[in-house]
Amino acid sequence: MNLDWQAALEAVIGHPLFAFGLTLGVYQIALAAYEKTRWMILQPVLVSMTLVIAALLALDIDYAEYKQGAQLLTLILGPATVALAVPLYLNMRRVRQVLWPTLITLFVGGLFATVLGVVLAWLFGAETLILKTLAPKSVTTPIAMLVAEEIGGAASLAAVFVMLTGVLGAMLGVEVLRVFRITNPAAQGMALGIVAHAVGTARALQEGEEAGAFAALAMSMMGVLTAVLMPLTVALIV
Repeated sequence: MNLDWQAALEAVIGHPLFAFGLTLGVYQIALAAYEKTRWMILQPVLVSMTLVIAALLALDIDYAEYKQGAQLLTLILGPATVALAVPLYLNMRRVRQVLWPTLITLFVGGLFATVLGVVLAWLFGAETLILKTLAPKSVTTPIAMLVAEEIGGAASLAAVFVMLTGVLGAMLGVEVLRVFRITNPAAQGMALGIVAHAVGTARALQEGEEAGAFAALAMSMMGVLTAVLMPLTVALIV
């Protein structure tokens, strides 16, 4: 009987869609828990990431095997990110009304978010490799990895910094804005998009369509500016 149960478990784990189903199922559980409680610590990305790691360890599944099984999610990640532009398109008139304040906020806020992270790491004694890896932390993972590698950082470590930045931004961002009584949807969206990229944009969409639109704009522009200006800046300094 035990052999039958073990064989059935191995058959399920070995199924090509197991990793795909595991990831989606765990995320739905995490999302349901967050929607029911609204506890900050139950941020869906953080909880689902923790549960997936626990499941892989418990079932003795190698990460390479999991990654291969979850390739479908990787394929649809790009279109899903692009789809964040839909609320931006729907609120284009509102964006035009505050275009110049938006552009100034993007430049100043993006510069501050980048410089502050690097300066704090430098004050705590971080090595040059860590500083260069940390610099592009506020953009989406593909851009951050490419920029980090181009300026002399570690691409894989940059992905970790991006993940942590997004999760912490989604967990704390809205609460910090409320503490400082920043309730304007456009301002909330800009802050989350600049600091916490796609995860922050998804969180902004929970606050409203306008906040999501400005978060998508901030995330996109932050990615473009980082990819273009950061390598040039590093080249000039070095």
